[in-house]
Amino acid sequence: MKKILLLSIIIIGVMSTSCEDFLNKYPKDAVSTDAEITEDVAIALTNACYKPLQSSNLYNMRMWSLDILAGNSNVGGGGGTDGIETVQAANFVATSDNGFALYIWRSPWVGINRCNIVLQNVPSADIDGNIKNRCLGEAYFLRAHYYFILAQLFGGVPVITMPHTAGKSTAIARNTLKETYSQIISDCENAIKLLPEKSTYANTDLGRACKDAAYTMLAKVYLVLAPGENNYYQKVSDLCDSVTAMGYDLSKCKYEDNFGIKASNNAESLFEIQYSGNTDYDFWNSDAQCSWLSCFMGPRNSGMVAGGYGWNQPTQEFVNSYEKGDIRKNITILYDGCPDFDGHKYSSSYSYTGYNVRKFLVTKEIAAETNENPSNFVVYRYADVLLMKAEALNETGKPAQAEAPLNIVRERAGLADIRGENEEEMRKTIIHERRMEFAFEGQRWFDLIRIGTGGEYALTFLHSIGKTNATKNRLLLPIPQTEMDSNTAMTQNPGY
Repeated sequence: MKKILLLSIIIIGVMSTSCEDFLNKYPKDAVSTDAEITEDVAIALTNACYKPLQSSNLYNMRMWSLDILAGNSNVGGGGGTDGIETVQAANFVATSDNGFALYIWRSPWVGINRCNIVLQNVPSADIDGNIKNRCLGEAYFLRAHYYFILAQLFGGVPVITMPHTAGKSTAIARNTLKETYSQIISDCENAIKLLPEKSTYANTDLGRACKDAAYTMLAKVYLVLAPGENNYYQKVSDLCDSVTAMGYDLSKCKYEDNFGIKASNNAESLFEIQYSGNTDYDFWNSDAQCSWLSCFMGPRNSGMVAGGYGWNQPTQEFVNSYEKGDIRKNITILYDGCPDFDGHKYSSSYSYTGYNVRKFLVTKEIAAETNENPSNFVVYRYADVLLMKAEALNETGKPAQAEAPLNIVRERAGLADIRGENEEEMRKTIIHERRMEFAFEGQRWFDLIRIGTGGEYALTFLHSIGKTNATKNRLLLPIPQTEMDSNTAMTQNPGY
């Protein structure tokens, strides 16, 4: 059997039991450097690859904070210097020592290294072929996902496909953006070949990366690249069809089931960040198993939820963007006169903008303390597949055909069907629909910067809502100064 020869695996082993059942059933102790790659070891190493996703550097805080940069919301919080790093990033005045950029830079690299350990050590292991393929597929999927985050936020980054070893030089130059995306596409394609479909997972393994999610991520990658490669829109369309063929049906899914306690690998979900609400760790502990979203977004001084820090407050411009009759409004935000939350009447005085995010809140009956919230965070869901399909059809001159997938999403939202729009009108409609469907889920920023070419759409929108410091260069975050100081081969993004 293959022997593990990497010191860093000692660290990974203790983090292998991180969330739902599939992360709780395997060894909790450190994996020795001379351990044989048994099935349990391979699974434990793979489980460790998921851990960085749960952190406040990614989906527990920074990823949804991208909606603040995108103008859907303001920081809120306690005012003053509370969240100042996000305020600076959202006002496009961040410098290379900005904390927001630093935090969101860190965790993907931890995840990438752990994926590299799996991909180096598991292929030659003498274990069940199905387990081996699944572990490798998960590692390819997660490495692609981590690199996809980095590429969208920072541009081309070092493409590293081998585990880091002690004594190895830290002077690693950036790859081009094209090379970075080439690696992402390759990893997605490998994940698609190796991963099982979600429908084949036992309940104890739900939450693992699946073929459905790999198709979806690759479709999103091609959608990002399509403005420069028009033939990619057909790839997006075909990949979306592959997901639909797996039996997904949005008419049988409720919008509200994607958020809070109801977000639990449901019929619409393709990939979620898993949390258990296990209280063995303090709320601020790096190994904490609680979702932060309800605590951070709950209205400040309201007593509605445990914590209630009042972050991520929707803007008036965003609220005004709802169409009359959109049922997502009462699910997504709190406003004067909205339905009560857990018997609490909302007051606009709880927020600087007069609004708070509702969709992620959980009652005190579910989480009486800040470190008890077990709610998952949905990253990829089927509504996104439908809207990507609509966009791909429209961008290839088929606005009439784009109506069908678009209207499936609108009908669930209680809105009238779209009929007879030309390509430009349909483009605006789809962009609007994405904004309202995925509000505060961290997608708006990525949509802003990918639509069109050269950042024109993003800058026009950002300037229209008063973010006049936004420039083309500022649509990427700065490479953190700590990275610049430790990596002599690293180059900074223009404008910083």
